[in-house]
Amino acid sequence: MQKDLADEPRNAIVASVQRPNVSDAEFEASLAELRELAKTLGYRVVQTFTQKRAGFDTTGYLGVGKRQEVRDFVAAQSGLEAAPLATVPRTGAIEALLVDHEISPSQARNLELETGCEVMDRTMVILEIFHRNARSRAAKAQVEIARLGYMAPRLREAAKLAGPQGRQRSGVGGRGAGESHTELDRRKIRDRIAELQLEIVAMEAERKTQRARRQGRQSLANVALVGYTNAGKSTLMRALTGSEVLVANKLFATLDTTVRTLYPESVPRVLVSDTVGFIKNLPHGLVASFKSTLDEALDAALLLHVIDASDPGFERQLEVTDTVLAEISADEVPRIRVFNKIDHVGDADAQAECEAALRAKYPGCIVMSARRPEEVAALRRTIVAFFQQHLVETELLLPWSAQQLRKEIYANCEVLEERAEDEGAFFRLRGEPEAVETLRGQCGQCGQCGQCDRTG
Repeated sequence: MQKDLADEPRNAIVASVQRPNVSDAEFEASLAELRELAKTLGYRVVQTFTQKRAGFDTTGYLGVGKRQEVRDFVAAQSGLEAAPLATVPRTGAIEALLVDHEISPSQARNLELETGCEVMDRTMVILEIFHRNARSRAAKAQVEIARLGYMAPRLREAAKLAGPQGRQRSGVGGRGAGESHTELDRRKIRDRIAELQLEIVAMEAERKTQRARRQGRQSLANVALVGYTNAGKSTLMRALTGSEVLVANKLFATLDTTVRTLYPESVPRVLVSDTVGFIKNLPHGLVASFKSTLDEALDAALLLHVIDASDPGFERQLEVTDTVLAEISADEVPRIRVFNKIDHVGDADAQAECEAALRAKYPGCIVMSARRPEEVAALRRTIVAFFQQHLVETELLLPWSAQQLRKEIYANCEVLEERAEDEGAFFRLRGEPEAVETLRGQCGQCGQCGQCDRTG
């Protein structure tokens, strides 16, 4: 599990049970997503096993016959037997069986015993990807809490696999006589989670201080990019801000929040933040642990909901994002739907047809490609217009003796006109009411501005 992702991909198989309430389209979309998750994790999926059942088998997730089929395939790929799968092309030994649901520890253990390869359910796959991609101290701590919470109930099954010698230890050095390894491990996990939670509380206080300082330096013009993983948020972030942020065609390439300034800079100055991508059946532990990352969406004055227009299942992805935003109480924040990757839909006619359909179904949406500069510029104008709708337009006369305020005028307001007069420089400008009042106050204090209250 600790090999570099640059190494040769390892072989894996995927298994999933389709229940009666799941449509064929939804089932296939979920399987395709799991295969993409496997690719991100460094696996090459060589075979997919599916089964229609009323429910999961309580013993081993799959039915007895399907488990036998999986076992035969794994054995054939490992060269242990030629029949009954001699006609199946050899692709090399199977290292992992990926299950497209969260399964119980006993189901995973039984599957491992029967198939002879490591079993990872969907939750574990996502946790492992988050673990590998986390970069900041906060993200690493949050991921570790989620992983420990996931592993705690599975320790008993791990102890069973270890055998009798792994289950019991003496009281010397332990908490009590006869304390089992499982009990010790659970206690260590609880202690470690408590320690990490204290660290996160301290980091959260530090983040709030940094956020307050950042917001104190400029207006509350914050935009957060949200959406399904791999919808093109990082590419759009790069286009809007001119920054070198990570762009990769992988699920969950971005885990840590990145904040950059909209470029070219506008009045008011707009901050754009990228957030972790959403996914169907995102483990609740991860939603909770990444609450601080998603807080950028709560603090934002505007959300850009980025959707992959070229994905046939984008409607399902859109619903997932809406659900997660509602879970963190960010569904009340003003939102613009941005359908990205329209250039991946097909030729010009197909793109025009798709765009017309999207605009009809989602009024007010933006259909674009983050790789087309003119469309990125149009989106930028929309963002700036949103934050300028509350600006006030006014006139200001800055006396020649107070030209030190010129820098603040240009930094905090949009100058529409400037001309020289006998008394000083005349400005027609647009800015936030607070910024304009501050400038008027500064002029009033100097006692020389004809436009302000001289009594200051």
